[in-house]
Amino acid sequence: MKKVKKPALLTVTAVLALATALAGCSGNNNSGSNNAPSPTAAGEATKAPEGGENASGGWVFGSEPLEFSMYGHYNWYDVPAWDSTVAGKWLIENKQLNVKPVSAGGNPEQKLSTMIASNDLPDVMWMDRGADVERLRQAGMLVPFDDYLDKYPNLKTWMGDDLNLLRSEDGKLYQFPNWYTGRPNGNSGYVINKKIYEELGSPKLETTDDLYAYLTSVKAKYGDTVVPFEPHLAKDMQGLGVLYTAFGENALYSYLNEGLRAVPQGDTLTSLFTDPVFREAQKYISKLYREKLISQDAFTQTVDQIDEKVMQGRVAVYASSSPTVIAMNAHNEMVKQDPNSGYFMIWPIHKEGLDKNKIFPGTYTALGWNVNVITKAAKDPEKIFAFLDWYTGPEGQSLLFFGPEGKNWKGFDADGHPVFTDTYDANEVLELQKAHDPIMWNGNTGYIDPAKMKYESKLPKEQQNWAARYQSEITWPTQANATEFINLNPEPDSELGIVKQRVDDIFTQAYAQSVMAKSDEEVDSILDKAEKDAQDAGYAQLLEFRTEGWKKNKEIIAGQ
Repeated sequence: MKKVKKPALLTVTAVLALATALAGCSGNNNSGSNNAPSPTAAGEATKAPEGGENASGGWVFGSEPLEFSMYGHYNWYDVPAWDSTVAGKWLIENKQLNVKPVSAGGNPEQKLSTMIASNDLPDVMWMDRGADVERLRQAGMLVPFDDYLDKYPNLKTWMGDDLNLLRSEDGKLYQFPNWYTGRPNGNSGYVINKKIYEELGSPKLETTDDLYAYLTSVKAKYGDTVVPFEPHLAKDMQGLGVLYTAFGENALYSYLNEGLRAVPQGDTLTSLFTDPVFREAQKYISKLYREKLISQDAFTQTVDQIDEKVMQGRVAVYASSSPTVIAMNAHNEMVKQDPNSGYFMIWPIHKEGLDKNKIFPGTYTALGWNVNVITKAAKDPEKIFAFLDWYTGPEGQSLLFFGPEGKNWKGFDADGHPVFTDTYDANEVLELQKAHDPIMWNGNTGYIDPAKMKYESKLPKEQQNWAARYQSEITWPTQANATEFINLNPEPDSELGIVKQRVDDIFTQAYAQSVMAKSDEEVDSILDKAEKDAQDAGYAQLLEFRTEGWKKNKEIIAGQ
């Protein structure tokens, strides 16, 4: 899926953690919950043996004071005051940990350049994978983690061999991932307005033909008072990208993203512009747009405007890379006024004749979202890694999601998950998760999702968290693993990096034009021109570069 960073559009994982506390961001099935630490290991992790050394010869987090500075490399984010959250206060009092925030001042690019030039770096930096991490590594400013992995085994245990995908060109590991996973997750899909659906006779809604007929009937009955199909932010593809996946078995949303912009054919990545599935999807989407079955301001509307429409029940079908937050909040408010209203999710739409179980409206990757790096400015880099490893393990994740051990949970079960108490307070837990979202720096999706689902699964369906229910039943089973397609971008300032930017610009323009085309023939004409322009810009060389990177990824994933 498209990686989104700003608060209104946080990735699957960050947004969901903020609003529903159901994180999800990545995955490869060769690691994860099957490797969960035993409950004994989880329970004894905080007990510091004499001398503050654990059984593997590492330092025990909490055995003595630790302080470090923390910086978030984003223009929308600053590390909060450490004592401003329940978890922060608990860690100060029980683990002798103090974290000193360093602000980006709203201009992270300038801040980073200044810090590098003056060699005055914070101890830990929270940032995107890619160019900036490599810039720091090549300048010799980062601490490698290889010597720590066996001493502090949570990351290695939970991520498995996928950890090798984070290694730099020198073969060393410098990045501690956030929201990595070994299990399917994500929230892409279709949300349906229950009241409108029932008023129209609850028709079959499985194929693209069914969807077209349904949207037509919505427009006929409700006119301009209801948006038949709401695609969220079309400029980011969002719900339109979800529709693309309906036209091809194993056609992935990721093919459209700027980190790929290609379709695999055999062992080669080929042009997206000439892909028959993409062209068929664009013609279908263009038809919906021409007939005003799609929001006519889809490319210009804001998230607040989308939120308002969904909240007021003025949307019949809502699709997005992560519709669960807005839809859940709207559902909860609507049913307060009318128990027969609200929203529900459906199995992904597919073109007639395709296998519905091979349609994937969303994707996830093993590496999750962003990463933590420890700089050589740190006085105690190993101790910082020890904390990060504890934080991503059972105790740290349980603290962040359910609060300090005692009230909402106590001890761990046979799977290493927290045992929830009779005093578990769901509202308190939700508020804790909202408050802790800004300090969830290295979330472990493969651990926390099953832990949360254990609680939800014991409740009657009507009492379950709306998002949790549909994640379990619909979205998680229908997200595809796209880990093999990560890290395929050239350096931004390189010759190929410039080619990439040109191709991205060509795609962005052609995408919007093809959606707004007046006929199928015009769609073909627009995409034909985009293909020619992209090839003239060096698209073939970019595809060749990405094909080689894709092959290397597959070798790493296969353990070769």
